[in-house]
Amino acid sequence: MLIVVIDGQGGGLGAALVARLKTRLGNKAQLRVVGINALATSAMLKSGADKAATGENAVCHNAAQADLILGPIGLLSTNALMGEVSPAIAAAVSSAKARRILVPVSSGCGILVAGATGWKLEELLDEAVELAVKEIGP
Repeated sequence: MLIVVIDGQGGGLGAALVARLKTRLGNKAQLRVVGINALATSAMLKSGADKAATGENAVCHNAAQADLILGPIGLLSTNALMGEVSPAIAAAVSSAKARRILVPVSSGCGILVAGATGWKLEELLDEAVELAVKEIGP
């Protein structure tokens, strides 16, 4: 199974997901990261990813290959993450055949998800990883 973690800005959310996924899954799945920028890629790669790539085309290419995509919910919205999410990135993530597990953080994207308020980021990250583990299976 190919898991692709996508993030932008400083890559902190993606790096936290990668670290948690590696701890829970070990080598059960290939873990590939794609940063919208080089800083995000570097942060996620340092967290233990198997492979990494950077940029809009890398997001589009890897989203099409993924079985599971994880990242911030802003990946679905053009100009989210302070303008880093291009129309091509939003289209690639939203139209990918992969299952998507998106963390509902609102900073930089202006998306508020009913029912997600009151959760700490750590809790959201743990829930995202739990969903990923269930997708992988035993």
